[in-house]
Amino acid sequence: MLIAFEGLDQSGKETQARALRTRLTQDNRRVHFLSFPDYGTPIGEEIQKALRGDRDYTADVMQLLYVANRVEFRPRLESWLAAGDVIICDRYRASSVAYGEAQGLDPVWLDEIQRVLPPAAMTVLLDIAPEMAVTRKQAGRDRYERDLALLSRVRQSYRRLATDQGWIIIDGAQSRDDVSRAVERALLPQLAQR
Repeated sequence: MLIAFEGLDQSGKETQARALRTRLTQDNRRVHFLSFPDYGTPIGEEIQKALRGDRDYTADVMQLLYVANRVEFRPRLESWLAAGDVIICDRYRASSVAYGEAQGLDPVWLDEIQRVLPPAAMTVLLDIAPEMAVTRKQAGRDRYERDLALLSRVRQSYRRLATDQGWIIIDGAQSRDDVSRAVERALLPQLAQR
């Protein structure tokens, strides 16, 4: 199955995704971890240049790049899922919907262009306020991280998606350990049934 962690930057997605991977590996499960965007591919490199301000793409082109970056991994995703492995992603399909919708793009289109990707079996939203994201990372923020109005709209989109699609919502403002316990309480019983 594929588990996606979503939320604003600095919400703890990578930390919690890695902690869950460690926990599931201890339970003798085969687990793969991916973080998107993956800057190690040609498309990922282009995304990184745009985030640094070296490229000036429109919102729709940026989201197409993000989607293409995930599609680069589709053969691996499909192979791992076919083998019965667990895949944990730090960001996945919903991030394009949330960030794109926050920039005025059609969320239906953003979802539709990603239908070639395997869906997440479970999505966890680590919810924090944009202001908290800023306090957790004050230097080296990319163009999205510097725009608090945009981040507020992204958060609204994430919350709407979470409600509409029945995601697990966890308060990411808690301590790291409290968030980890909440993730385990929410996910481990469901994983035990699979």
